[in-house]
Amino acid sequence: MSDLVSPRTGAFRHAGFLRYWIARFLGSFSAQIMGVSVGWQVYDITRDPFDLGIVGLVLFLPAFLLVLVTGTVADRFNRVAIMTGCIIGEALCAMALLAFTMTGAHTVVPIFCVLVVLGTLRAFFGPAQQSLMPNLVPEDDLANAIAWGSSSWQIATVLGPVAGGLLYGVSPEAAYSTSLALLTVGAVLAAGIRLPARMRVRKEKPSFETLVAGFRYIWREKIVLGAISFDLFAVLLGGATALLPVYARDILTVGPWGLGLLRSAPGVGAILVAAFLMRHPVRDHAGVIMFVCVALFGFFTAVFGASTQVWLSVLALALMGGFDMVSVYVRETLIQLWTPDAVRGRVNAVNMVFVGASNELGEFRAGISAWAFGAVPAVILGGAATIGVAGLWWYWFPQLRKARHLQGRV
Repeated sequence: MSDLVSPRTGAFRHAGFLRYWIARFLGSFSAQIMGVSVGWQVYDITRDPFDLGIVGLVLFLPAFLLVLVTGTVADRFNRVAIMTGCIIGEALCAMALLAFTMTGAHTVVPIFCVLVVLGTLRAFFGPAQQSLMPNLVPEDDLANAIAWGSSSWQIATVLGPVAGGLLYGVSPEAAYSTSLALLTVGAVLAAGIRLPARMRVRKEKPSFETLVAGFRYIWREKIVLGAISFDLFAVLLGGATALLPVYARDILTVGPWGLGLLRSAPGVGAILVAAFLMRHPVRDHAGVIMFVCVALFGFFTAVFGASTQVWLSVLALALMGGFDMVSVYVRETLIQLWTPDAVRGRVNAVNMVFVGASNELGEFRAGISAWAFGAVPAVILGGAATIGVAGLWWYWFPQLRKARHLQGRV
C-alpha cells in the first residue's frame, strides 16, 4: 500500500503514460473551465437555480442510461481510440458553445442540447480512460500511476475553476476558445499513445452475462459496494457545487472570479490531503477513518451553507474537499487494484455512474432543493443528511466499517 502513495515519478518513465497523463489533465482542465462558464452563463440568462440543477441532470443521464454499453465498449474495443474520439467530440462541443455565445442568443435550450452530447461523450470517455491507465505501465509502476492519475484531476480541479472564472470575466468567448484549444492538444497527445504489444483487444462474445459483469463483481465484493455507494449518497446529498453561482452572485457577491475561487477551494483541500496521504498513507482502521471523514464532510457542508463570509465559505469548501478526498482515495484504490483487466471497463463504467450520480445528479438535487426551499436551507439540510448517511452505512456495511487495510489483489 505504501507504493500507492509514493511521491516517485516511476510511471512517467513510460512514454504512453506521459501522453495519457497530459491528455487527461488537459481534458479535466478544460472541463472545469466549461463547467464554470456554463454554470454562470445559464444562471445569467435565467436567474433560476432550477436550471443549474438541469445542467447536472443532462450531464449525468447519458452515463446512467448507457452504463451497460460504455463499459462493454471499453473492454471490447481499443481504449486509446475511444479516449481520443471522445476528446475530439468534446472539442466540437466547446466549439458549439463558442458559436452559440457569439450569436448573442438569450435561451438555454442550445446549451442543454450541447450538454447532452457532452454527457454522452463523457459516459464513454470515463470507463475507457480509467481502464487504459493500468495498460500503460508494468505492474510494478501501477500504484504510482494511480496516484499520479488521481492527482491530475485534483490539480485541474484547483486551477481550472480559477482559470474559468478569470477567462469568463474577460468574455465567455475567451473561456470556450481556451477549452477548445486545450482539448485539441489533448486529442493529439491521446492519438499518439501506443499500447504495449502484450495488450490485445478482446473479442468477447456479447451476452447478458458480459453486459452485467461489472455489476456482478461489485455486488460480490461487499466492501467495494459499500465504499462506492457510501460515496454516492454522501456527495449526492451533501454536494453544493451547483449552487455556487447563487452564492457567488447573490449571497457572497464576489462575481465570476469569486465563483472560480469557490469552485477551486475543494480541490485545494483535496490536494493538501492527497499530499499528506502520500507521506502518511492509511495503514490501519481505513473503514473507521472513511466514516469519520464523510461525517465531517457533511458538517462543513452545513457550515458553508450558513456562511455569509467569503473567508469562512472558502475554508469550509476546502475542508469539504479534503475530507472527501479520503473517500476518493479508498474507492479508487479498491477499484483499480482489485479489478481484473478483463472486466475493468465494465466495473469502471458502474463506478462512473456512481461518481456521476454523486456529482451531476447531486447538482440536480441541489438545484431542485434550492428552488423549493432556498439555497441556504438546501445546503444546510444536505450536510445534515450526509451525516445521517454515515450513520446508516456504519450499520448497514459492517465489512466496510471493519476494514483495516487497503490492499490490492491485481
